[in-house]
Amino acid sequence: MHVSHDPGAEAAATIGFDNFLAVDIRVGTIIEALPFPEARKPAFRLTIDFGPVIGVKRSSVQITEHYTLEELPGMQVAAVVNFPPRQIGPMMSEVLTLGFPDAEGKVVLVTPSKPVPNGGRLY
Repeated sequence: MHVSHDPGAEAAATIGFDNFLAVDIRVGTIIEALPFPEARKPAFRLTIDFGPVIGVKRSSVQITEHYTLEELPGMQVAAVVNFPPRQIGPMMSEVLTLGFPDAEGKVVLVTPSKPVPNGGRLY
């Protein structure tokens, strides 16, 4: 499946509600953000706490244009937690942290507008 990062991309095909429910999107709090110099594109390594059911997971994210390592810990983010882990250089990325492209295609993280409990599922 190809995912376009073009902000003007056409809408995706219509899907059934069961398809939406198959994608497990949860909220978690970033507990650690580290540089990731081994990545092919500029990226950070995040450790995110998704609460007692999902636990603590790691993610590689290309967000170096809008975020600093110092501001990320404590921020809540949304991520897909039920994709298979993916090897990114020397690390295993366990979740897909979600974002939207800005006008230049740089990633802006998806965050709740108010604090919510870690592990909450998007609906």
